[in-house]
Amino acid sequence: MAALMIEAVIGYPAWLFAAIGHPVTWTGGLIAGLDANWNIGSSVRRRAMGIAAVSVIVAASGGFGWAITAAVGDGWSVILLVLVATTALAQRSLHDHVAAVARPLAAADLPAARVAVSTIVGRDTQALNENDVSVAAIEGLAESFCDGVIAPAFWFFIAGLPGLLVCKAINTADSMIGHRDTRYRDFGWAAARADDLVMLVPARLSGMLLAAAGRGGLAVMWRDAGKHASPNGGWPEAAMAGVLRRRLGGPVSYEGEPSDRAWLGDGPAPDAADLAKALVIYRHACLLLWVIVGGIAWLW
Repeated sequence: MAALMIEAVIGYPAWLFAAIGHPVTWTGGLIAGLDANWNIGSSVRRRAMGIAAVSVIVAASGGFGWAITAAVGDGWSVILLVLVATTALAQRSLHDHVAAVARPLAAADLPAARVAVSTIVGRDTQALNENDVSVAAIEGLAESFCDGVIAPAFWFFIAGLPGLLVCKAINTADSMIGHRDTRYRDFGWAAARADDLVMLVPARLSGMLLAAAGRGGLAVMWRDAGKHASPNGGWPEAAMAGVLRRRLGGPVSYEGEPSDRAWLGDGPAPDAADLAKALVIYRHACLLLWVIVGGIAWLW
């Protein structure tokens, strides 16, 4: 509860990032080094080395979390554990990144909105119209609610700081090497499968929280979640589509290559007003998470 509240208020200070970076960037550096040195050879070797890479990442992040947990006691030193935990949560930063898209979009500054949304999605953004930018931002908000808020909070509850840091490390590995292109089809296989497993329960929880926060969307979530290319990404995205009564998904392009994605939800494409509404739903879902965590803490 303390970690959720502190992160929502202060996020990760820019001066601290400038001074020491961020645990995600540290993990990213380790992954990049493993990729450069181990992602070579035959298909069988690449897959084996990808499994080894994930094992190293899990051991490093879990070991770091265990060391901090072992070092703190029941007194004031527990604050260190809480502060480290805030670095793996993204309530504040996710909201700020999506709000940075919503503001220029509401002011009809489409070029600025395209630049802002390019920081949260991987698709090509140069030619997106208002509806396309809204779709991208809403999808990024819904999926990252799972990856950056619910999943780390869930694994922190289940397995303490080691579980939280392992969850974040696996998710980072998936985003960097868990692709289906020629380079990462084999080496990134283990990272992608590990992420699917780690996100299995949080994805469904995040969809239900968004539906509860928006007072609707469950029917659309159950109907359309399976249409998504990801076994987990469709749950929060379909729930958000159902709450907004708008249609998400559809064709996009990545580095000039078209991707024919399934449609999620019904109705017209979302606009700037719908993006603003999605942010309200997100805030309510985060507050609902606080209530649930607080209730569990009180009962405990």
